Parts: sequence; C-alpha cells; structure tokens
Amino acid sequence: MVLLIILAVLFVGVGLMVVFGERYAKPMEPEQQAKFSRIAIILVFVLLVAAIIKNLT
Repeated sequence: MVLLIILAVLFVGVGLMVVFGERYAKPMEPEQQAKFSRIAIILVFVLLVAAIIKNLT
C-alpha cells in the first residue's frame, strides 16, 4: 500500500512539473542548449566510468 502512495505522489509531482513547465518555461537559446549538451555527455561518461570501477572492486 505504501508503494502505491509513493507512486501516486511521484506521478502527481511529475504531472505538475509538466504542466508548469509547458505554461511558464521559456525555450533555451541554441548556445545554452549546446553548452548543456556538452556537460551532459561528460557527466554521463563520468558516471559510466564510476559504475564500472564500483563493479570491479
């Protein structure tokens, strides 16, 4: 029962983020989007390396 409550709260939270994001968020500039894209690729690579190292030890 607790799991269902947690899932319901999670879905309501995500739904609110989508509604408010569509209503109030402004589109990103292409330069800012490119910058975030580069940072995201680096972070994903670091997380993959960290997970591999963690599983090897």
